[in-house]
Amino acid sequence: MKSISAKVSKGITIGTILKVADNSKAKFAKVVAVYNYKGVKRRYAKAGIGDLVAVSVIDGDLSLVGKVSKAVIVRQRKEYLRREGIRVKFEDNACVIVKDDIGTPAGTIIRGPIAKEVTERWAEIGKIASIIV
Repeated sequence: MKSISAKVSKGITIGTILKVADNSKAKFAKVVAVYNYKGVKRRYAKAGIGDLVAVSVIDGDLSLVGKVSKAVIVRQRKEYLRREGIRVKFEDNACVIVKDDIGTPAGTIIRGPIAKEVTERWAEIGKIASIIV
C-alpha cells in the first residue's frame, strides 16, 4: 500500500458506523475489520483516512444489507495533521465501497468532499470525486 504525505491520526475503530459517500445503493456501513493493521493483542483495530476496511452494510438496498464488503475511508471527524502544518477534519465519517484491492469503486459518483490523501493512495477514487479537499 502506498504511503500518505500526512500524519493521519486513526479516528475510526471497529464498530464505527460510516456514511457511504458513493451511489452504490448502501447508505450506512459498520466497520468490521481493518486490513493491514498491526497492533497489540486484544486492542481494537484503528483506521484513518485512506485505509482499507471491511464493512457490513446496515442500511440501504435490501440485497446489500448484511453483506460484508471492502471500503476505503474518505472522511473522518478526528482531526489529522498535514505536512504543511494544517489540521484537517470533516463533519462526518464516510467511506466509499470498493470492488477489489486495487480500489475500483462500486459506485460511479461520490457525494461530498474527500481528503487529498485518499487520492494519493487510491487514484481510481480520485478520478470520480467531485470535491477534493
